[in-house]
Amino acid sequence: MDRAMAIQGIEWIIVAVVILILFLWGPDKLPKIARSIGQAKKEFEKAQRGLEEDLTKAVSPTPSAPTTTDDKLLEVAKALNIPTEGKTRDEIARAIVEKSQKQT
Repeated sequence: MDRAMAIQGIEWIIVAVVILILFLWGPDKLPKIARSIGQAKKEFEKAQRGLEEDLTKAVSPTPSAPTTTDDKLLEVAKALNIPTEGKTRDEIARAIVEKSQKQT
């Protein structure tokens, strides 16, 4: 039999999930659920873009004053609300990476 015509493993799981959702919530709730998922995805992407813009602004030098690498690092940490008092440059960098990974 042609592979394009046969339903394989993951397709059966998807079909089973859709049927289960139909039984649990009924067909009249599906558009509401889909709309909610779409709105949640849109909000997540909006927050992600905002974070990327904030990081870009914090890292890019301002035309008024030249900045050093340490200044940029402190600006990014400040934008992410990471405390920098008493921390080394490497500790601040690690904290920035950890926080940005948690938010994505």
